[in-house]
This record gives sequence, C-alpha cells and structure tokens, in this order.
Amino acid sequence: MAKRFKAAVIGGSGYGGGELIRRLLLHPEVEVARVASVDFIGEPLSAAHPNLEGRTDLVFEGLSPADAAKGMDVVLLGLPHKVSATKMPELLASGAKIVDLSGDFRLRDPAVYKRYYHADHPCPEKLAGTFVYGLPELHRERIKAARYVASPGCFATTIELALLPLAKRGLLSGPVEVVGITGSSGSGIAPSAGTHHPVRAVNLRTYKPLDHQHIPEIVQTLEEAGAKDLALRFVPVSAPLSRGIFVTCFAHVKDAKKDELLALYKDFYKNEPFVRVPQKRLPEVVAVSGTNYAEVGIEVGSDTAEPGHSVVACFAATDNLIKGGAGQAIQSMNLILGLDERLSLEDPGGYP
Repeated sequence: MAKRFKAAVIGGSGYGGGELIRRLLLHPEVEVARVASVDFIGEPLSAAHPNLEGRTDLVFEGLSPADAAKGMDVVLLGLPHKVSATKMPELLASGAKIVDLSGDFRLRDPAVYKRYYHADHPCPEKLAGTFVYGLPELHRERIKAARYVASPGCFATTIELALLPLAKRGLLSGPVEVVGITGSSGSGIAPSAGTHHPVRAVNLRTYKPLDHQHIPEIVQTLEEAGAKDLALRFVPVSAPLSRGIFVTCFAHVKDAKKDELLALYKDFYKNEPFVRVPQKRLPEVVAVSGTNYAEVGIEVGSDTAEPGHSVVACFAATDNLIKGGAGQAIQSMNLILGLDERLSLEDPGGYP
C-alpha cells in the first residue's frame, strides 16, 4: 500500500541526517523520497551510512532548497547552525511543512542569537511567531497546528525534561546548576581535535563552560513553562561515548519532600509515550541509547546554605541523536502531519 506522505531530507550525510533517513525508511505512513547533500552527490546513501546498505535505492542529490522541497509534504533539515537559516526563505516559499534540527529558529531574540551563535541572523523577522519549538512534552497542541517546527537541541531537550515538572508547578526559580555529559556524535560527523578517538576514548573534558549555545534556549523554554528569574549555570562535559547524554541539575526548592516531588514527576509524565520515570533506579544512558526514550529521576537533600530549602538533584538521560535530535524531529513531523507521534519510534533499543 502506498504511503500517504512524501518527505525530503536536506543535509542527509551527517549523523542526524542518517538517523532521520533510518526512521523514515521504517515509517508506515511517510516515504523518504529525496535526500539532498553537498557531499557524496550521486552516491548511494550507504556511502555515508553503512547501516543503510541495501535498504534503499536513493542516492544523495545536489539540489537547491526549492528543488529538494518540490512536491514534498514535509522537509526535514539536518543542516548545521547558520547554514539552515540561509536556506529557509526559499523553503518557506515552497509550501511544504518544515522541521529544522538546527538552532537557527529556536530563539526569539536576534541579539541573543548573535551572542551565542556569533553571527547576525539572516532572517531575524522569522524568529518570533514563525516556528514552534518542537518539545512535544510542552508544546504538543501547538506542534499539531504548526507548519514549521524548530526541533530542540540535544542538551536542551535533556535538561528541559529534567526540570519541566518543577517549572510547570512553579517550583523552579533563581540559580540552577547543571553538569551535562555527552557523547562524541553530538559534535557532528566532521572530526576535530575534541572528537579524535585517541583523546576522547580515555578522557573527560569540559568545553564552553557557562557559555554553551543551548543556555538561552533552555531558559526561554523553562520560563515559558513557568520558571521565574531562572539563572542557568551549565557546564558541558565530553565523555568517551559515541551516543548518549546524562545531565545532573541542582535546583533549590523551598520545603521540598522527595515523595511529593517523585509523585509530581510520575504524574507529569504518566501519559508521555517517550519519557520514563524508572521505578527502582535512577536514569542511565544504556537504558535509552539507540532509542527515542528519555529517562528522568530525582533525589532530594537539605540545602545547608539556605535554611528552609532543599536541593533537588534532577537527573535525565537521552540518546543525543534520537530523542535529542532526529527522533524528536520525527515525533514532531508525525504531529504536524496528523499522525500518531509514536510511529517509527517505539523500538526499545538493546541492552547492554
């Protein structure tokens, strides 16, 4: 039976693009009909993604945005930050629905974009009101009604899921300290000194401490959800993993009780298809690696520096390429096409 929708992937040769294609090849309702890239033009998709050997006859095509989008119901962009924005005016004119994995349309303030992405935005008039931020756990109904979705960053997704129940209850305010550990695939397919295996495999190192580009995205999202005067102090850490993110967030909450907060988290996420609160353990990367699932959990201790307050340690784990990237983009794609958001995303992964 023919599939109902046609999709194009632009920027299909990277890690995120490969995961988009893999999920679309498994999709019962959406056909990946076209893959555009500046690399591997004319070569089969397996030239960049060996796991796709024999799964499709598609080849990488060197296409303009308009040609890539022609006749498509939806276009998914796996392009780098600052590149995606230059393609967007042409794509918006195509009439296709769009899900963008880059950071170019997540922020609403052009000045904040320039501060963290170190460039003027090429179409700042599109930052407010054009794209819906694609975190289904917060914006599901808005995504369903949207034509254009800005899919969240990997660290942003993980930290937001860790803290969202506190924000929605009005319990999140002031300083929040976060340490986030990430796998090397989050840096993209192009090798660098920081992702070179002999260094990465035996090392832990921080980068962009207190200055990561996901900071304003997280603050914007959590304050929209109900946080007040949030001051996010975020230190990312490179880990010897190829996939996975694990974050520990320290929030300071007045008169917090573990049983009440745990009940809050379980209730908040009880109907979310891709967020789990483990029953007898805390979140861990191996439980979500290779999947679109996220795990969250908490621990509560006394705050000796602020009488009457508790320190709530909020933990979360995701796969940075799936729930932190392409899988979440497919989840939003399903919603904007009026489909079950779980399609092609429910596989539980392997263990260990």
